[in-house]
Amino acid sequence: MRTFAPMLLACVAAIPSAHAQDRIAGPAERATIEALERIETIDPKINSVLAVDPTALDQARHVDRIRRAPTALTGVPVLLKDNIEAKGPLPTTAGSLALRNNVTDRDSPLVAGLRSAGAVILGKTNLSEWANFRSESSNSGWSALGGQTYNPYALDRSPCGSSSGSGAAVAAGIVDIAIGTETNGSVTCPAAMNGIVGLKPTVGMVSRTHIVPISVTQDTAGPMTRTVFQAAAVMDAIAGSDPADPATADADRYAGTFLTALDGASLEGVRLGVLEFATGFGTDEAFAAAKAQLERQGAILVPIKEIGAEPLEGGISYNILLTEFKDGINDYLATTPDAVTARTLADLIEFNKASDRELAVFDQSIFIKSQETDIEDPDYVEGVKANVQWSGPDGIDRMLEEHDVVALIFPTAAPSMLIDHVHGDSWHGGGAGYLAAWSGYPHLTVPMGMAKGLPVGLSFVGTKWDDARLLALGHAYEEARPALPAPQFYDSVMDTPELAPLLAKAD
Repeated sequence: MRTFAPMLLACVAAIPSAHAQDRIAGPAERATIEALERIETIDPKINSVLAVDPTALDQARHVDRIRRAPTALTGVPVLLKDNIEAKGPLPTTAGSLALRNNVTDRDSPLVAGLRSAGAVILGKTNLSEWANFRSESSNSGWSALGGQTYNPYALDRSPCGSSSGSGAAVAAGIVDIAIGTETNGSVTCPAAMNGIVGLKPTVGMVSRTHIVPISVTQDTAGPMTRTVFQAAAVMDAIAGSDPADPATADADRYAGTFLTALDGASLEGVRLGVLEFATGFGTDEAFAAAKAQLERQGAILVPIKEIGAEPLEGGISYNILLTEFKDGINDYLATTPDAVTARTLADLIEFNKASDRELAVFDQSIFIKSQETDIEDPDYVEGVKANVQWSGPDGIDRMLEEHDVVALIFPTAAPSMLIDHVHGDSWHGGGAGYLAAWSGYPHLTVPMGMAKGLPVGLSFVGTKWDDARLLALGHAYEEARPALPAPQFYDSVMDTPELAPLLAKAD
């Protein structure tokens, strides 16, 4: 039996009966009560919710009392990946025992934006510990605090990481909206492998203040939702400039434009570049169906066989993350309350060594390599410039211009891999999302079909600040494509209707 992480699951006040809800609860309170009930009944199967906010019902009642002009998010319960700070009694842990007392009682700007739009912060989701940046042999969806999160389509399969709990919770129907964070694939991979929508915004569109960092160059938070409309509504709430995050200086120019961009969205006559070098890995049938659907909607598909830029020297992007993590996490830990005893990356390494649980599943090889870096290293400085230039202006922008297309499409990732706590994650290929991650450009994934009983996603990538256009393209595609089947929480993909008959003896 899969259970909650007992150390952080907050106690919630008694939930009124369904009859009492109809008598006494307003719409926000009813929606929150129903979400809390789904946590109780559904989440034990997948272990996606790390902690419930004990103020959630009070938040909902406040929303019902003020009765202001509603937005698309008014009264909507939202789950946050637990590297994002929110006011209240819950700690922000990144899944680590070292941060279990990190109660900062401050809203990150994106959470403040959600509250202003009338959303209810329901709680925190489990994640790949330290956003999958502690070990080179990690297991996506596992943290020392939260344990293992499971894919709701097949419980032996990975939810991908690092926004694993956010992806699984939305896919399972616990909530319609969760927030994830991405440095390289951590919104888009779990969205694709769990069969939901995920947007990695342009870096600088959403403030990173009060979010546990990895990379100042690549980090961003973004929506993980059931529909593109919901993702656009979230972006209208969370996008904007923040003086504490210089990368967001231009964000106010784009804030509030995301839902309106969906009005009249169409693919008629739209030229899309098909990244043929980023296809395969078990997604061919679903991708062929997606391309046919796009063409039926009037899109013009242009094949692109190669990036066109000379390959970079290997390891540059990884070195950037290693270097920026040490600098960023030391700065972050300096702002945490006194109850957090680890004040530097070196302290975290020693904490993990002394913990029986922290290193039981995988090591801290990334932490150790990061500790050896120096932010003043000229190779790092030049590496950032080279990486952004190669993936952005010389990569995405060049392909868009040379092929006269408005966006690039490809399968987001392979179908989900098996959870393997012996060998760690086994990656089976996947798209070209790294181009958007390295450049800081936007990347939207939308469900495109199933592959042997598991969801796979279709990616739309564009140039910097083109988030609203990608949402419009994804919305138009989503409106016409067949809906994915709902997850059935099979113990194994081998139990699915697609595979089970084929694994039995022939008559």
